Amino acid sequence: MTHPMTAREAIALVTDDFTELSFSEGPLEGDGPIGWPGYSAAHGRAADRSGESESVICGTGAIGGVPVVLLSFEFRFLGGSIGERTGARAAAAHRLARSRRLPVVVLPATGGSRMHEGMRALLQLQVIARESALTRSAGLPQVAVLRDPTTGGGWATLGAGSDVVLALPGAQVGFAGSRVRPADADPAAYTAEAQLAHGHVDAVVPPGELRAVLGRWLTLLTRPAEGPVPPPYALGTGGGPLTGAAAAVESGREAVARTRHPDRPRAPAYLDAHFTLRAEISGDRCGGTDPGMLCGFGQGPDGRTVAYAAQCGTATRPAGFRTATRLVRLADRLGVPVLTLVDTPGAANDPQAERDGAGPAIAALFEAVATARVPITSLLVGEGGSGGALALAAPDNTWATPDSYFSVIAPELAAAILKRAPEEADSTADLLRLRPRDLLSLGAVRGIVDGPPSG
Repeated sequence: MTHPMTAREAIALVTDDFTELSFSEGPLEGDGPIGWPGYSAAHGRAADRSGESESVICGTGAIGGVPVVLLSFEFRFLGGSIGERTGARAAAAHRLARSRRLPVVVLPATGGSRMHEGMRALLQLQVIARESALTRSAGLPQVAVLRDPTTGGGWATLGAGSDVVLALPGAQVGFAGSRVRPADADPAAYTAEAQLAHGHVDAVVPPGELRAVLGRWLTLLTRPAEGPVPPPYALGTGGGPLTGAAAAVESGREAVARTRHPDRPRAPAYLDAHFTLRAEISGDRCGGTDPGMLCGFGQGPDGRTVAYAAQCGTATRPAGFRTATRLVRLADRLGVPVLTLVDTPGAANDPQAERDGAGPAIAALFEAVATARVPITSLLVGEGGSGGALALAAPDNTWATPDSYFSVIAPELAAAILKRAPEEADSTADLLRLRPRDLLSLGAVRGIVDGPPSG
């Protein structure tokens, strides 16, 4: 940014329709709750300099045609710091959002809690966290757009506590502000781009694109589809032309070869065919990302929203399982039905995957799918490799394409466990009964989907 963006400039970046909430707080009494010498005068100078009476502006507006409650921070007012009045305004904004059933959009630019108010300021983080939790429990989405800087408690509540986190390019983002970091700290680690790379931000969005991107997100998060998602049709097979669900492979080894064909359609092709509009979340909020797991929200031809989690044919990393868990839980809170696309040879099994918590990550996804109140539909579009695939599959509502297989373990690994020669993997595949029609007869899938409608 060429100059610090003011709170009102940030609002103007996303909407032309803003109605400010008024607050009758009166003049600041004395030097605040802890008697900080000169605080009252500093507060007055901040008001004169910024033209605002506090560090946050709250109100209502429309973004992309969706009515929202907006909170925008003014960094020129004591560094956008959070004090008692800031917390009170944020709480009032959240109460308004819940009363009107509106999503909350936060545009933070803050250095954290206001030192001039001591612990009374720090306690406002609990106030903000409580209000955010109540809004979340009410099933209302919260989106943050991180401005420069977003640090301290503001990042740890207003920013990281939101359902979807966007950021402006080059914004400082981190719990540690610039003046309290280690002397040898790399500044690049405290940026929006670094937070995106490590799974804490969903996207870095240029200012000129922000209004459209934010409008897309709000549209998707507020218009859920009703009922279970019908399974997508099969796009085709890599091993030959698709002639319908009756096009059954002859053997297990043929099913495996057909599924592993390099030209077999993958998850991105299914998502492109099924949705007219998509927006992706990114990262597990624990420091990791997995490009082999695509998660987000998509709009179907009827204009309604479906959440999706899709494996892309690679071994799924712990970060991928955690991102999918995050997606399922968010969709469940918002009442959005879920579609999962299963396609993985299995969970990543390297030492780093174990250090990153593969077992706990898979367990959390199993739990999220098992306890979701919204309907989940799963389609096996490729390899179903053991528990790493099953964790993403909906109990009693999983379907299969003709060019797929699902197995308790990959045939090669089964042969190794049984101390068979490597060349016996093909015959082991036959014994595992992993073909789509085997899965149907075993009750592991509800059906085998057909190809696209004629014409």
